[in-house]
Amino acid sequence: MKYESARLSRLERRIVSQAGELIDRFRLIEPGDRVMACVSGGKDSYALLDVLLILQRRAPVEFEVVALNLDQGWSGYDQARVMAWLATKDVEAVAVRRDHASVVEEKLGGGPVPCPLCSRLRRGALYDLAVEHRCSKVALGHHLDDAADSLLLNLFFNGRLASLPPRMRSKDGRNVVIRPLLAVPEADLIDLAHARGYPMVRCGCPFVCASFGERLAVRRMREDLQRRHPRILASIRAALANVQPGFLWVCDDECAT
Repeated sequence: MKYESARLSRLERRIVSQAGELIDRFRLIEPGDRVMACVSGGKDSYALLDVLLILQRRAPVEFEVVALNLDQGWSGYDQARVMAWLATKDVEAVAVRRDHASVVEEKLGGGPVPCPLCSRLRRGALYDLAVEHRCSKVALGHHLDDAADSLLLNLFFNGRLASLPPRMRSKDGRNVVIRPLLAVPEADLIDLAHARGYPMVRCGCPFVCASFGERLAVRRMREDLQRRHPRILASIRAALANVQPGFLWVCDDECAT
């Protein structure tokens, strides 16, 4: 399905513009890149692929896009539904299955599952698949609300000032991870999902994440503040790019011994 620039709605133009500005600022996509868009079946990953395909046609930079769906082996996951949607797109689509579910069940014995375990397994698989399919960038669908919540979670529960970067290199140096939607509020992606009728597919994991309570508390606190102060999310976005080490407990050359 083609989406020419003249046919984009105001919402779509705003999302594409925000993604394009971030891509340009942090050099997320460069000439000749082969970008692996990780499409899980959630609204964010569907939006990620749509935005990349629009930019591929409109941007002056030439790059390739590969849409990859990873089934982690949970019985409730409907990979076929995701692949059917990808078949409607003018994009190379790859379906992969890994039995991460058995690994999680074996290690944790049915108890509360920390999302980081599943994330590590998924991340490792995606990094390997990016190399296998000759992709220079791995694109993930995190949005502005994810970045804000990550910042607050690290501040309140992990004792560090950190969030989700737009661009990062994997620890082993093989991959560059990019997050083109990181400047886009989740509310816009929800509206886009409704407008385009994305076929939502849950991950299928039957367990409760051990950190779910912390994430939910942070999300509810931030959303409550936003209802009273609508500029909160925009302020957090600005703060992520306005770090002032001189006003933090960071040792400079004068105090280093």
